[in-house]
Formats: sequence, structure tokens, C-alpha cells
Amino acid sequence: MAKNNQQEAQQEQVATTVSGVEEFFKKNQKWIEWVLIALLVVIFGIFAINRWVIAPKKAEAQGQMFKAEQLFRANDYATALNGDGNVLGFNDIISNYGNKAGKSVYLYAGLCNLQLGNNEAAIENLKKYNVKDKILQGRAICAMGDAYSNLKDYTNALSCYKKAAALEDNPYVATYLFKAALVSEETGDLDGALKLYKEIEDKYPQTLEGYDIQKYISRIENQK
Repeated sequence: MAKNNQQEAQQEQVATTVSGVEEFFKKNQKWIEWVLIALLVVIFGIFAINRWVIAPKKAEAQGQMFKAEQLFRANDYATALNGDGNVLGFNDIISNYGNKAGKSVYLYAGLCNLQLGNNEAAIENLKKYNVKDKILQGRAICAMGDAYSNLKDYTNALSCYKKAAALEDNPYVATYLFKAALVSEETGDLDGALKLYKEIEDKYPQTLEGYDIQKYISRIENQK
């Protein structure tokens, strides 16, 4: 009997709830319709902006990037960066499109600035390059380290090289460690440099840096 009463009470509660919901919709029908219309307008607006504004801009930016990339591969860094009046350079692409052509625009601009000796601009560009590909990210961080090294900011240079080396184990790591060791030597940290050279010897003996690494190890050991 108690179980039946409990079931009846639950059924009455459900019925009351349903009735309340129906009453709410009846009372607020116009308001709900306007909300739905507004949501549809927003959804259509987002779709329209993506379809007719953002997508064409991306395609346009990518077309300009292709031309600038060709100049970069031809080692014409100045024109690749600044354009020539007919072709937009990476700086123009960033100004006009942001990263609509992809984040690689910041990497290219940073590398061009580095090649041209514009170290502060290179660092500014490369800081904006942030991707999931750890090999590309490591190379960008290493390039930032090169820019700091050119500015004789060895603290930040060393930090960049070590950060690049720690991202992922790949053959480029030997280069990052080697540059970190050279910076350590430059600052007088012979123990730190020796440790880095020996890491190359142990882990990356088959790399270009690894073939000659014993020479650098011997040089430091002879100084100590």
C-alpha cells in the first residue's frame, strides 16, 4: 500500500512538472520564438562570416605566402620579408592578414629578420610562433636563441637552446646542445660546457656535431 502511494505521488509530481513546463512555454511562447530566431541569426551570421569573409581572406593570404616562401627559399630574405611592390613580404602579410595564412608566417618573418641582422624583430616574430609540431617549435626556439646570442644576451640564449633540446629527442638536439655548450664556454662555465659536449658524445655520436665532439671535450679538459 505504501509503495502504491509512493508511485502515485511520483506520478503526480511528474504530471505537475510537465504541466508547469507546458504552462511556461504557453506564457513565454513569443519570447522563446524571438530567442530561437536570434540564435538562428547568430548561427547563420557565424557561418556567413566564415564562408564569405574569413575563408576568402585565408585563401588570399595563402596565395601571398606562397610567393614570399619562394623568395625565402631563394635566399632573398629582404624581399621575402618586405616585398618589392609587386609581391607582399611576410611583414605585409602579417599586417594585412595576421596569421590567416598559418602561424608559419611568424617563423618565416623571424628567420628573415635573423638573417638580416634584425635580432630584436626576429625575437618578436619567433615568440608568436607556437605550434604542436615539436621539431618545428624546437627550430624556432633555437633561432630565437641565435638572435639572443647575436645580442650577447647569453642568459636568454642558453635558456632557449636548452629549451629547444628538451622538447623532443631528434637529430637536431645535437645542434641545440652544441650551441648551448658554446654559449657556456663564452660565459666561462667550462663545467657546463663539458657536460653538454659529453651529452652529445654519449647520445648523438652519429650527428655532424658528434663526429668532432672529442676535439671540444679535449680542449676543455686541457684547460682544467
